Amino acid sequence: MSIRTLQQVIPSIATSDGGGVKLRRSLGQSQSLRLDPFLMLDEFSSVNADDYIAGFPSHPHRGFETVTYMLDGHMLHEDHLGHQGDLKSGGAQWMTAGRGIIHSEMPQQESGRMRGFQLWINLSAKEKMKPASYQDIQPEEIPQLRLPDGGEVKVIAGSAEIDGKTIMGPIQGISTEPLFLDVRLPAGGQFKHAIASERNAFVYPYEGQIEIGSLGQMRRLKPQSAGILSTGDSIEIRTAEQPAAFLLLAGRPLREPVAQYGPFVMNTRAEVEQAMSDYKNGELV
Repeated sequence: MSIRTLQQVIPSIATSDGGGVKLRRSLGQSQSLRLDPFLMLDEFSSVNADDYIAGFPSHPHRGFETVTYMLDGHMLHEDHLGHQGDLKSGGAQWMTAGRGIIHSEMPQQESGRMRGFQLWINLSAKEKMKPASYQDIQPEEIPQLRLPDGGEVKVIAGSAEIDGKTIMGPIQGISTEPLFLDVRLPAGGQFKHAIASERNAFVYPYEGQIEIGSLGQMRRLKPQSAGILSTGDSIEIRTAEQPAAFLLLAGRPLREPVAQYGPFVMNTRAEVEQAMSDYKNGELV
């Protein structure tokens, strides 16, 4: 068995998006900092309503998928097709923009903590123009597994196999075959998991720091940084004197050209220009 190592570190940077929501961006802060099929990862976290109250007013997407995972808070998703969905603490939404969607994500609270993530995952060329669709996932639909040392794993997409148990997440059947785990470890804890060798993978600690790799070859990864993993067929993660929480993400690379302009992600510049024209002329969908 080949254990993956920490190959590259992408520290997140402070930025803002939407109506001025303050966040931290790791993958996607530049178009060279991606990991096929993952395009972007944003973390938002604040108890100051001024940092999030403006939300994400109506905006378009085409050609990829967005995954919003809420740790704390409440946002309402609405789109121009009439779809509505509540994003609440512990829940998620998997949106396939496909050929186009115009939507908004607005806070439904005026105080308290708003904390979570938005992940962008690319679509293959043959899927980019399919109809938009959603999977709204309530907190109780996300399975949770207790680890022997007192840690826990939540499975948002794919499946986790731990101690002979296979836990299936609510998101299945995606062409990039994503694995999306939220893992919490106590001080001195460890987490081992298989990852198919042909998958690209990264880790994002959002509380505490972690150590990645086999004993004797471990490297530390600080919080709010994306750690790109080497090739291999398994991962080993440990904590030292402090507990930690992290996202583990893996997916099948598409190995296709990427042409991006803001919320439009296609394969060629001409396709991006067509998307911009369609949006301007009210023909995005």
